[in-house]
Amino acid sequence: MASINALFLFGNGLVMLLAPKTWYRTVPGVTHTGPFNQHFVQDIGLIQMALGLAFGIGMFQLMSRFALWTAATVWLCAHAILHFWEVAVGICPPSVIVQDFPAVTLPALIGIVLSIWSSRSRPYLDA
Repeated sequence: MASINALFLFGNGLVMLLAPKTWYRTVPGVTHTGPFNQHFVQDIGLIQMALGLAFGIGMFQLMSRFALWTAATVWLCAHAILHFWEVAVGICPPSVIVQDFPAVTLPALIGIVLSIWSSRSRPYLDA
């Protein structure tokens, strides 16, 4: 699960950074969120890459795993909650929840599971 988050988040961020207009035009629903803003897309792309790195590094750095995965998950959860809020207040239609699930909600859920798991399997706590 960590490798899924690491690869998806880093890869998505890399595309956002290197081909922001292509990303904006091809990801379903993105064009409905407002006009294209290259700087904004690339800023979020850098965040996505950092989150992917956090999950990737956490796979190998046992001592830092919990902190890395939890910090990344906090952002992913906040992002998912923002999407739910936009539906709740009528900014976006309910269909957005299903449309956004693979790229927004699922990484957050994976992060939650990984963070809980890593909190219970910290080998340095037993020392």
